[in-house]
Amino acid sequence: MPGTTTAPARRVALYSHDTQGLGHIRRNLAIADALVAADAGTDVVVLTGNPEAATLPRPPRTDLVTLPTVRKDAGGGYDSRALGIGFDEVLRLRSAVLEATLTTFAPDLLVVDKVALGLGGELEPVLRRLRETGGTRVVLGLREVLDAPDVAVREWEVSRTSQAVRRYYDAVWVYGDQAVYDTVAEYRLPGDVARMVDFTGYLARGRDAGASARGVVEAPPSDPYVLCLCGGGQDGVDLARAFAAAPLPDGVRGLVVTGPFMPTAVREELHAIAARSPRVEVRELVANVPALVAGARAVVSMAGYNSVCELLDAGARTLLVPRTAPRLEQMVRARRLAELGHADVLHPREATPQRLGRWLEAAVTGAHPGATTATPHPVDLDGLDRVPILADRLLEGATRAA
Repeated sequence: MPGTTTAPARRVALYSHDTQGLGHIRRNLAIADALVAADAGTDVVVLTGNPEAATLPRPPRTDLVTLPTVRKDAGGGYDSRALGIGFDEVLRLRSAVLEATLTTFAPDLLVVDKVALGLGGELEPVLRRLRETGGTRVVLGLREVLDAPDVAVREWEVSRTSQAVRRYYDAVWVYGDQAVYDTVAEYRLPGDVARMVDFTGYLARGRDAGASARGVVEAPPSDPYVLCLCGGGQDGVDLARAFAAAPLPDGVRGLVVTGPFMPTAVREELHAIAARSPRVEVRELVANVPALVAGARAVVSMAGYNSVCELLDAGARTLLVPRTAPRLEQMVRARRLAELGHADVLHPREATPQRLGRWLEAAVTGAHPGATTATPHPVDLDGLDRVPILADRLLEGATRAA
């Protein structure tokens, strides 16, 4: 109608460097889903170093910008994953893409996942420019556990994270429950940085709502089943093999979700096992893990952040087999959740087919004497409800010219 004006769409950008696995991009897509669900007038651009992100379901009004990909080499350094150019050159290319996208899109809110200055400092030029021009609130988003405290504190200092937060950031969101793991205390964050921290709660409850609304639902097996989750798959090879070879409880099938990064030869090996055994099924990339978790009689899983969120939300009887390299993040998280009665933990060295089979038998029959039979300590799982509230608070009074 003449004389009416349409409020400009809120713009949000989410960045993750993504050198390994799907953890960062899955977390950012969950946040995007929550922000769009809370305010339908929101446009989201997700910047990711992971081209596999294009295979995952996206929320409405959300688009992807994929950066030139990098990978960690055997020595812990980085190189180009696809291009035949040096790391310094690919880093300059990534930085140019980031600056062009963010200055053109001009988000009201930028959420940076974990690495405050971006991989190799690739974000710093555009962070400086956004700070100078104003109009963009910037948040550092952290999973609750980064690594063993001594390692995390050292990396925080080497990467100049506190200085970056003071210079370029408006807030720090920790995607966890302070009563479960106190990120501020464990990593001895400086007082001025600690005062910028909000604990959101785990990004757990409601993860499947957006996918279900878009019809992205993985049909679970029709028979009773136990489930094995291997994260992205690149470091879940031994767990997948042990689970596929484990003796299963009577009347129960075994479902292995390998993840897209498990080596092709191992995936073929697992599919061959499934072809020989009608009680074993293998799936690779699953769009809606919560549906499978919810239907499982018991779950054996690695202890990555997203997997744990889905397991906590479902209240699944869980055995966590965390990776121990290159970081102790998963082991720290798994042990803490075991202490609070939410899971059992098995060191990967001990995750033999026989041990897994014994645990599955006890879990399915209810004879299990471990932590999962105790009344668990309450955990805040409502981070996806709280993130939009924190975003509103941060953007209160900020307006975009029509």
